[in-house]
Amino acid sequence: MPLLRQVEFAFRIVAGIADPGRLGALQDAGVTAPGYNDAEQNLDLETTARELLRSLGAARIASELRVEWNSRLKTAAGRADYREKLISLNPQLVDHPTEIDRTLRHELAHILAQFRAGRRRISPHGAEWRQACFDLGIADEKRCHNLPFPVRTYTARFIYRCPNCLQEFPRVRRMRRAVACLACCRKHNGGGFDPRFRLQPLSSS
Repeated sequence: MPLLRQVEFAFRIVAGIADPGRLGALQDAGVTAPGYNDAEQNLDLETTARELLRSLGAARIASELRVEWNSRLKTAAGRADYREKLISLNPQLVDHPTEIDRTLRHELAHILAQFRAGRRRISPHGAEWRQACFDLGIADEKRCHNLPFPVRTYTARFIYRCPNCLQEFPRVRRMRRAVACLACCRKHNGGGFDPRFRLQPLSSS
């Protein structure tokens, strides 16, 4: 029986909060230089991040780590990709220079936490991440930042309706697979997928 896929929107925002940083040489390292590319590598931040990893016993991945400015980040201050050994930073951080060090360490904590966990799956902001933050000198770090970045909004172009309860589900993108109304499936089929409650397209703009 196909698994029921609940209609939901998910988002991920990771970054740091206001606190003076400790990378005093950042402004001399070209951080505020204009003309960022989508993936312009920042060797000064990269060197700092690698040194932090080595100091905490993660030398094996330190040499693989890359740090880049990525203009495709809009609302997130940073992003960590353990598989790619990559930390991406939002160029808007240049307007908040005291946040650069903290955001770098926030994202580095994700890399360090997963390195320590090995192949074991861990919560993105769980105990392992909090311990890594402590070891990186940002023990009071929070999950999300409070920087005044513009909030991206999306217009729902597609509307779907449950043929049973008539509840409507707006979607930004067209559904590419069979999706059923979760409430009706729970009420009438024990939570399993039921084609009787498959969402039907109502309109698009």
